[in-house]
Amino acid sequence: MSGEKSTDSGGSSESSGESHAERNRSNRLRWTAVIFAALAIGGGAMMARGPVLPELGATFEAPEWQLGLIAPAGTVGYLLSVTFVGFKAGHLRPRLIVAGALLANAVALLAIGAAPIMLVVLAGAVFQGAAIGVVRGLNRPLLSHFYPTRRGRIYGYYDMTWAIGAALAPLLVVACVAFLSWRYAFWIFAVLLAGLGVVVWSLDEPAVETEEEPLAREDVRALLRRPEILGMALVMFFSTGVEGGLFLWLPTYAESELPGWIAGGTLSIMIAGYVPGRFAYGRLSERIGYVRLIVAVLALMVPTFVATFVFADGLWVLPGILTIGLLMSGCFPLLVSYATDAAPEYSGPVTAVAAISSSLGVGVTPAVMGFVLSDVDPATGMQLLVIPLLIALGLIVLVRVAEIRRAPAEKTCPSAD
Repeated sequence: MSGEKSTDSGGSSESSGESHAERNRSNRLRWTAVIFAALAIGGGAMMARGPVLPELGATFEAPEWQLGLIAPAGTVGYLLSVTFVGFKAGHLRPRLIVAGALLANAVALLAIGAAPIMLVVLAGAVFQGAAIGVVRGLNRPLLSHFYPTRRGRIYGYYDMTWAIGAALAPLLVVACVAFLSWRYAFWIFAVLLAGLGVVVWSLDEPAVETEEEPLAREDVRALLRRPEILGMALVMFFSTGVEGGLFLWLPTYAESELPGWIAGGTLSIMIAGYVPGRFAYGRLSERIGYVRLIVAVLALMVPTFVATFVFADGLWVLPGILTIGLLMSGCFPLLVSYATDAAPEYSGPVTAVAAISSSLGVGVTPAVMGFVLSDVDPATGMQLLVIPLLIALGLIVLVRVAEIRRAPAEKTCPSAD
């Protein structure tokens, strides 16, 4: 009898364990789907800003320097929220915070769409950036702890999802402008984000495989001094500065260089290269290594950039734009994966550092270009982006040299045993 009871008890325990594991797996899959969807829709809402600039200028009679403030306005809110959330990721309850942030994002987009003056658009961009920062500050750390052994690949797929939404957004703007109004593009994204917020509200708290370590204040400086983190932040600033300049001003450049029927779709063409690019980089990173891939990507981008914006003319610009998207797509996810692998227990703070650096790059460069474009033609503005691109290449080469020099020291380091 006792043996039978023991067997029954063991079987019950094993069945309970399997049921618990299955629930956790189902929980992770639901959260992963929601996280990917939030990035795709949020990326689309962000990328709608570039194609809508000419419409905003016409509606509000805004000069280029005011239009150039949209990106840094969103950056202000984003930086504040992603910094707080990223460094507090080990203390927060994701379900309520992500759901609330998605709903707040929807409200901000509704306000932008209904804006009677340019000031409301800028204020809406600030609040939208803050809401996005809350979501982004938690999404990547959650994925890091959902899939700790496949971080590089999952990050690549995650950022590929952003590319899908971002590639479709300019086409949505073109359709809204042609048949309705630019305002409807923002209202459509608002409805999608509000619906996703309701879905998140209905989920259980995420079931992670590893836990985020709360970061003490005295540990922040030590983390920032680590060569992997510092190198990532510096390269990120300049590479995403190039990316941000293209996101906001490529449609304006295209209108001055290409026929009207294709000019509005140039941003979608560039971002279309992100989808296969990020899929490929997610797989190649496990074989080649993050830093070596980034060196190759930036080295190839320099001649591609020059060929596209200096020598190409007319429709020959389009293959160059697609190639730039294919190459550029690898920079952000590879840099974040490289830094996160160096400090996986602090994926939240690492995400915050990456977000701060990339936001500064995305915010500062388009604003500078806005002032430059007030005095020169758009083609010259595009050509000036080669400068931060060359700086990013030089920095990542230094990171690679430092990585090579550290390798022998790590091999000869005595074990803890």
